[in-house]
Amino acid sequence: MKIEPVAHNTLAHSVAERLLTLIADGTIRSGEKMPSERNLMDKLQVSRTTIREALSGLAALGIVEIRPGLGTFVKPDARDLVPHTLAALQDPNARPLAKTVKIARDNGSQDTSRPALPPPPEKPVRIPNLKKDRLATFELISWWERAQVQAARVMVVGAGALGNEVLKNLALMGVGNLFIVDFDTIEAANLSRSVLFRAEDNGLKKAEVAARRVKELNPDVHVQFFHGDINTQLGLGVFRRMDVVVGCLDNREARLALNRFTYRLNQPWVDGAIQELLGLVRVFVPGQGACYECTLTEQARREMSLRYSCPLLARQNILLGKVPTTPTSSSIVGALQAQEALKLIHKLPVDAGKVLHVNGMTNEFHSTAYTPDPECESHWVYGDITELPDRKASNTTLAEMLRIARDALGADALIELDQEIVTALECHNCATNTEVYRPISTVGYNEGLCPGCGELREVHMTHVITGRESFLQRPLLAMGIPPLHIVRAHNADEYRFFELTGDLPETIHFAHFEGGAQAPRAARIRLNARPQIKLGAPQPLAVAEQAPSSKPARPRVVLHPVK
Repeated sequence: MKIEPVAHNTLAHSVAERLLTLIADGTIRSGEKMPSERNLMDKLQVSRTTIREALSGLAALGIVEIRPGLGTFVKPDARDLVPHTLAALQDPNARPLAKTVKIARDNGSQDTSRPALPPPPEKPVRIPNLKKDRLATFELISWWERAQVQAARVMVVGAGALGNEVLKNLALMGVGNLFIVDFDTIEAANLSRSVLFRAEDNGLKKAEVAARRVKELNPDVHVQFFHGDINTQLGLGVFRRMDVVVGCLDNREARLALNRFTYRLNQPWVDGAIQELLGLVRVFVPGQGACYECTLTEQARREMSLRYSCPLLARQNILLGKVPTTPTSSSIVGALQAQEALKLIHKLPVDAGKVLHVNGMTNEFHSTAYTPDPECESHWVYGDITELPDRKASNTTLAEMLRIARDALGADALIELDQEIVTALECHNCATNTEVYRPISTVGYNEGLCPGCGELREVHMTHVITGRESFLQRPLLAMGIPPLHIVRAHNADEYRFFELTGDLPETIHFAHFEGGAQAPRAARIRLNARPQIKLGAPQPLAVAEQAPSSKPARPRVVLHPVK
């Protein structure tokens, strides 16, 4: 007796057949965009992976067209092909491993060039070595890809409570390159919320200590720290070479700067915020929904304007205030931020332009979509960037940079600076005018006071270099342009962007703490301070002190402190 095997569909085949039925009855119309993956997941009650597998199969069969970044579109002639495609899929001999599907044409010919619905791309089976491979168990996660994670470059801005949690999670997950930015130092109050800091770290740089501890946590991670102000001291070329930026900040000014920098370079970033038992997480991707500046209310904008009403007070104001929170809140929000960063590394879908609210008081989570502002000033993506491999911020003058810009744009080209330059401080009472020629971020409030009468002097500033300035021979670094920055210039018709690529080797290296304490880039942090001692010469016991015994007394060892 001959018994035939029972034919059965894979789940992806069943979804593909259902979609074909919806196209046939007009629910999904030919020539139009299909519902989103999330909508199909809700309607069909299957996973995103199954939806994508089914759509990929239909695309291979010529029913739909997948346009990256835009969606999936039904082809104009799809409805005519549905009956033949359904019959082919339902043929027991053609599923699920058939190499081709025969599709009949009106002229009687058959097209066998199109493959059948392909099987899902399975992750290669790998038996992990749990004793030797610290990332072994991650191989069992369906979406985790070792090569992508280890090659990723992630910048974490802010090494406080949130930054500690994000860095810990990214290091444990095996992210290969971490760039850590913070301008603050450690104080005792940080120890209750920061898992990477210790009591002996008091007064040390947060970014440096965090980088060292991350390296201890996972020696396979390459780290680099930057102790400085994100607003003015980090070149845009650094952001350009990151895959993801994670913001762990506590003020609007820094978030706004980070938002503008990443948007200009078309880079995604993940924002997190905490206060007491509340928190929020949001992902911003240029061109996908709202950006951070779109979310600012009028009240927030007014507060920022008031804080900047006196330009010399701006930097001091940023340092005011501390956000009260708990280590549990930072753990929850930091974990969600790290998770979103990993999804971006793997090119997985994220809810860009939305906010996830975390209410620790009621243990509730809910998300809200922001409304994009079409007039938002942050919505500017730089065009092609010209790399200048022989130019550095430290030895290129304004005059040389202007000449490069005018070679590309013509004699009327100007250079736009990212921050105001204080050219002079004028006291009307004393009739004095003091030349400064420094970026406003380096001029403090006390310096603005007149040494003669004590009154606040008038600040003269500029942010455009026209070629008529008296300080054109000053290097870019002295004018507040950081290493590896992207300088923008324009004429009446267009902008051009020039990167100081000569700074690249020293600006991005991910080599801090490589090769132990004696390595060239190993910072000197003594993690466990202990007094150093050396052994002196053995000293025999005095005769009077020797106890009666048949065995000779042991010599006494004297310890001498190292001088």
